[in-house]
Amino acid sequence: MAGIPKDAWYADGLRFQCTQCGDCCTGAEGYVWVNQAEIDAMAARLGMTPADFEAAHVYRVGIRRSLKERSGGDCVLLDPVTRKCTAYDERPRQCRTWPFWDSNLRSPDAWAEAAEHCPGCNKGNLVPLERIVEQAAQIRV
Repeated sequence: MAGIPKDAWYADGLRFQCTQCGDCCTGAEGYVWVNQAEIDAMAARLGMTPADFEAAHVYRVGIRRSLKERSGGDCVLLDPVTRKCTAYDERPRQCRTWPFWDSNLRSPDAWAEAAEHCPGCNKGNLVPLERIVEQAAQIRV
């Protein structure tokens, strides 16, 4: 496959299995960028119109849109009791591609740092290089 970095430190793949622990949905303030298709899908998942979903859960940052956060850094879609994403099956691309972001793949140390906060890193089935590259190409975080 063209464009696959065979010399990358993770060329043999990485282990990851989402535990749905919610740890990646909380913490330091930040942005979870969303587009209209993602808003439409999450709204449908939650039984809302896209306009109502956007009014309740999205805010503008310049020309972009991000999911809101609750006080303390929790994503507005993170259920405070179960610690599960209320729109998990329709979560945004940024969430869907975690932990295969450029920032986590830049070095073994960066991956180890992500693994300190994510119990799914280094667990589960081996994710092949091709899938990692595919995920990383979907969003640059």
